[in-house]
Amino acid sequence: MTPQDRSRRSFLKTSAVLAGATPLIAGLPQALAAEGDGPLMAYVGTFTSPLRDVLPTQVDLPPGNGRGIHLFEVDRHSGAMTPAGIHEMGTSPSDLAINDAGTRLYSANETDRVGEDKQGTVSAFAINRANGKLELLNTVSSGGAGPTYVSIHPSRRFLLVANYFGGSVAVLPILADGRLGKASDVKVDEGEIGPTKATHAPEGSFAISGHDRTHAHMILADPSGRFVMHVDLGLDKIFVWKFDETTGTLTANDPPSVSLPPGDGPRHFHFHPNGRWFYSIQEEGSTLVLFDYDAETGRLTARQTISTLPPGFKGSNFCSEILVSADGKFVYAGNRLHDSIGIFSVGSNGELTYLGEEWTRGNYPRSFNFDPTGRFLYCCNQRADHITVFAVNRETGGLQFTDHYAAVGNPSSILFLDLAKRN
Repeated sequence: MTPQDRSRRSFLKTSAVLAGATPLIAGLPQALAAEGDGPLMAYVGTFTSPLRDVLPTQVDLPPGNGRGIHLFEVDRHSGAMTPAGIHEMGTSPSDLAINDAGTRLYSANETDRVGEDKQGTVSAFAINRANGKLELLNTVSSGGAGPTYVSIHPSRRFLLVANYFGGSVAVLPILADGRLGKASDVKVDEGEIGPTKATHAPEGSFAISGHDRTHAHMILADPSGRFVMHVDLGLDKIFVWKFDETTGTLTANDPPSVSLPPGDGPRHFHFHPNGRWFYSIQEEGSTLVLFDYDAETGRLTARQTISTLPPGFKGSNFCSEILVSADGKFVYAGNRLHDSIGIFSVGSNGELTYLGEEWTRGNYPRSFNFDPTGRFLYCCNQRADHITVFAVNRETGGLQFTDHYAAVGNPSSILFLDLAKRN
C-alpha cells in the first residue's frame, strides 16, 4: 500500500465515523423539492492571468487560470454545478459579496494597476434576477494594492475592503443605484512585523507567507454594525474600529487591537450566531482561537487555542478559511498543503473539540462555503482548478464527498444566490 493510499483511507475512515450509520444524502431530494425548484446560482471568484505579471514574486499565487467571475447553476437535489457563463475580467476578482436584496454583486479585484500609487480596484455589478447574469455598473479604486476581501456593512450603505498587498482597509459608499463611490475612509496598518517563525507552527514547518510587511487580509462588521474588525497577518493583530454610519469613517476602539502569538498570522474570522463568540484562524500557526466578544465595548478576550490539524501532524501547512455552521454547532477550518477541512464541535461554552477532517479531493483549499440550505459545502481547490461538493451531516458535522467536481481555473471564493427567492 502506498503512502497516498494510506492517506486516502485515513480520510475516508474519518468521514465514515463522522457521517454515522445513516447515509448522509438519504432523503435530500424530497426535502429539497419541498423548498421549490427555482434556479440556484453560484458565483465563483478566481485568479486571472494578468496577476502573475503584476506580482511575480508571490509564490502563493497561481499562474492565473481563471477567466473572471464564473457562473454556475446548482442542482438543489444533488449539489452538482453546471456552467452558466463567465463575466470575463483580467484583474483577478478573487473575493465577492452579494447584497441582501440579491440585486448587486461586488468583487475585490486583486491587482495593483490603478494610478501612480498602484492601487487595486473594486467593481459593482447589477444581477439579472431572471438568469443571474452580471452587468458591470462601475469600478473604483480600493484604497490600496491587492484587495483580497470585501464585505457589506449591516447598514447596507457601505462596502468594506481589505487590501492585502497595500496593508490597508477602506470604506466605500454604496450609492442609491448600487454603484460605488470614492472611499470615505482609508486606514493604513502600522506596527512591528511579526517573526517568520510562527509561535504555534507544527514541528518541521516552513510555512512562511505574510511576515514580510503589513497584510490586511479580512474586514467585517460585527452583527450590530457599531464595530468593524480587520486582521493584519503580518502584524499578528486583529484591529477593532468604531464605525460612524453617518460619515462612513473608522475610529480606533479602546483598545485599538488584540494581538495573536508572534508569527501565527491571523487570516480570517467568523462570529458565532449568538454574537458572543468570535473564532479566528491563523494562517501560519495552524490554529483556531476562540475569543469572547463584548458587543457593548467591542472588546475581544482570547479564551482557547486549538490546532486545526490532526494530532501528530508534522511539516508545513497554511490555514485558509473558517466557517461556523448556521446552527452554531460546528466550526470548519481549511488546511492548505494538508488539503483538508478540519471539523470541530462547539461546546456549550463556545470551546472547540476536534472531531476529524475531510480530504478536499484537490490541492490548496483556499476557501469554502455552504449552499443556502446548509446541506452542501463547496470547496475551492485553488491549485487543482476545481470545486468539490460535499454533503453535510448536520447532526454530526461530517462531510461526505458527492463525487461532483466543477472545473474552474484557480477558484478563490464562492457565493450563492437563490433566484427563486426575493431576498
